[in-house]
Amino acid sequence: MTVELRLDPVDPTPPYEQLRRQLRAVIESGTLAPQTRLPTVRQLAADLGVAAGTVMRAYAALEVEGFLVTRRGGGTAVSDAPPALSDPERTRRLAELAISLVAQARRLAATDEEIRRAVDRELG
Repeated sequence: MTVELRLDPVDPTPPYEQLRRQLRAVIESGTLAPQTRLPTVRQLAADLGVAAGTVMRAYAALEVEGFLVTRRGGGTAVSDAPPALSDPERTRRLAELAISLVAQARRLAATDEEIRRAVDRELG
């Protein structure tokens, strides 16, 4: 796995949830392809400087959601077909992303207009 994951100690979101969101985002974006193996719980916990239970909880949530599969002796990998989202779930998730984007931009002291321009640039 060649994705950089970071936990923000200032973010009030629990570390396992930060990790779950980041992993889900990279899976949904296609950055992590189906069947890509993830680091072991112990390895990722060491890399991030958190308890193994934090990583285990994030992996377990993503497995329940259908994004990861864990096989005995085979480790944890991205599932072959992440679940399709219903319209209400998609709307809810988009709102979560917007909240996160605005919160991170505010930490950079960005104005509303700067945030809008940045999003507009990304939309093309």
